Amino acid sequence: MSSHPKILIGPFTQVLPFDNLPLKGALKDEQLTIIENGGVVIKNGCIVAVGKYDELLHQYPLADMDIIEIPSVLLPGLIDAHTHICFAGSRAQDYHLKLQGKTYLDIACEGGGIWRSVEQTRKATEQELTSLLVQRINRHLAEGVTTMEIKSGYGLTVADELKMLRAIKAASLQTQAGIVSTCLAAHTLPKDFAGTHADYLLCILNELLPKVKAEGLSERVDIFIEDTAFSIEDAAPYLQAAKNLGFDITVHADQFTPGSAALAARMGAVSADHLEASRDSDIAALAASDTVATVLPGACLGLGIPFAPARKLLNAGCCLSIASDWNPGSAPMGDLLVQASLLGVYEKLSFAETFAGLTYRAAKALSLQDRGSLSTGKIGHMIAFPANDYREILYHQGKMKPFKVWA
Repeated sequence: MSSHPKILIGPFTQVLPFDNLPLKGALKDEQLTIIENGGVVIKNGCIVAVGKYDELLHQYPLADMDIIEIPSVLLPGLIDAHTHICFAGSRAQDYHLKLQGKTYLDIACEGGGIWRSVEQTRKATEQELTSLLVQRINRHLAEGVTTMEIKSGYGLTVADELKMLRAIKAASLQTQAGIVSTCLAAHTLPKDFAGTHADYLLCILNELLPKVKAEGLSERVDIFIEDTAFSIEDAAPYLQAAKNLGFDITVHADQFTPGSAALAARMGAVSADHLEASRDSDIAALAASDTVATVLPGACLGLGIPFAPARKLLNAGCCLSIASDWNPGSAPMGDLLVQASLLGVYEKLSFAETFAGLTYRAAKALSLQDRGSLSTGKIGHMIAFPANDYREILYHQGKMKPFKVWA
């Protein structure tokens, strides 16, 4: 079978490749490369060249044409490095309690929270979960999120966690979006588990993760370190054992209680996610490591709490990723661009910092080297916004959506 022909796409009013930028630390918009009247050449789904449209037209005269007829700004596809969109049911009851003044921890202690989603997700079949998940993936994709991470964690038994991970794998075959799965069986201690936190983590290590590995369901393991979930003392040996099994590790860290981000950095986690409660010492530990600091403004908006200290993280020299935390409880909105836009206003992030956190820095949070920028050899995940000037995108605070998505 012959390969597909080259396709020249453009002309775009502006192309922002987000290549050749540092992985860590603060960014100024003056550091951005902006190609006026730009174009991109694609072959077999990968980028062959990025540059001036007229020059590409001359260089690739036999390429097929995908003509863009309206003023537009082209960016790499967005990457959401932290979601929980494989679930069944609703947590509207929990949200109602929040509006009455209950905290996240209060609701969890009273039988709501994660456990409410566990009960509903356990009742769903794998096919039902897959169908619900495909709908959410495709909504995200239409809004410009071309790659997304999806966690298990609402099963909390070997059988139900496998059901979720199989649903994620099945859904990935029914969408154009790129999907990265993560095993979050260590989301909280199941109420119906007869044993300690340490016993449950051993059960995951001995009974679940070998099956996950054998079926190729995930290459990543996550754990929620918090008063209502797992302690640092329980988490450390679990994470090390998961690494020994060949998994990348990531951590729900410092959401309400500090200290676990430093553990994530010390253990070589790919990312530490949340960070709303991080202290200066936690931030310093992340900055001195290769662990990506992933902030989740959707959870802050859903819970009515302050944003993670994104400005401090960047100024300290961290690699900052911005993800939605789309989930049925604390972050039900799931609109990554709106959330990132609002985070940028409150934390005084530049356009470059915001979109770095949604593209190539988010790719690092998922250990993906083949996407996140528009450069030769990368996957051709791209999004075009109806604007003359890239600054219009955040100016509309997420209301301006891409009019075209390539994935």
